[in-house]
Amino acid sequence: MNTPFKGWKSYSCFFSAEYCQHYLKNSYLKRNIENPEQKSYENGYAFLYYLEHGQIYYEQAEKAPLVIKPILLFYGLVHLIKACILTVDPSYPETTAVLAHGVSTRKRKKQNYLFFHDEVKLQKNGLFPFMSEKLFHMKQLEGEKVLMEELLQLIPELDELFFILMRKNSFEKLQSNGSQLHIPEKLLDTYHMTESRFKEFLASKFANEVEFSDDEGIHLILKNNTVSAISPFKFHMEEGCWTLPINKGKLFNFPELLIHYLLLYNLSMIARYETEWWSELTKMMPNHDYPFIETFLHITLKKGPFLVFDYLMGK
Repeated sequence: MNTPFKGWKSYSCFFSAEYCQHYLKNSYLKRNIENPEQKSYENGYAFLYYLEHGQIYYEQAEKAPLVIKPILLFYGLVHLIKACILTVDPSYPETTAVLAHGVSTRKRKKQNYLFFHDEVKLQKNGLFPFMSEKLFHMKQLEGEKVLMEELLQLIPELDELFFILMRKNSFEKLQSNGSQLHIPEKLLDTYHMTESRFKEFLASKFANEVEFSDDEGIHLILKNNTVSAISPFKFHMEEGCWTLPINKGKLFNFPELLIHYLLLYNLSMIARYETEWWSELTKMMPNHDYPFIETFLHITLKKGPFLVFDYLMGK
């Protein structure tokens, strides 16, 4: 990202109604939305309060015990996402249909339940499909199910834990030189592709944002010195580098903000409704579920606000 992220300090500019109205007006003008002046005036405080409430939830989550942390983090992220939606849809929420979560999960967990093997089901209406379309122009498939393991494997900061506990990596770190990214050639074997096929495959995942250098090896040039949220590249916040998933599954191009939403949704539902399993997990730590959940919650505490700030600055 172009603007360095300094935690909640980076959001300071948005805690001014005057600036929020100016920011929204520019966003509406870019989208040719009617009456940008009036609509930015009407939405300025709502936008500011969504961000402020989101910050309060995150700050409380940082202090809270693990058993309630997912609930606070989920609602913190929801508020930040609603602020993002207001930047592209001044009439949000226009109907009650968009207020539901937009995903569902099995309410009663089976015997020998493992979080890794749990799944969430995408719904036709609600916040998840609405944000997917409004923020990322992605149509989600109603009824499609997504495994927690698939989602966890798309969080770059969990790569080290995957290697320690499961002896496998989920990401390859990319070396960068300005706007140029070097992709290790060993990925060709992982993807079972020739160099030319791999370049075609990667180029197809970007909307005219990249080109390949003629230098020897695989060097990708970012045209605007940044990477779209809808791309296979994921930013490793702790290492400060771009990474590429080793597995090219169905969620290969999935924006990371959506991944955090789905994981936090399921964890918040478990924390609320699966008290016995959740309590046993947090006290007994019987398997790999606990270290992955605990580490993810630690990561998303910082990464959620980072991803939202990156989206807002990209506007």
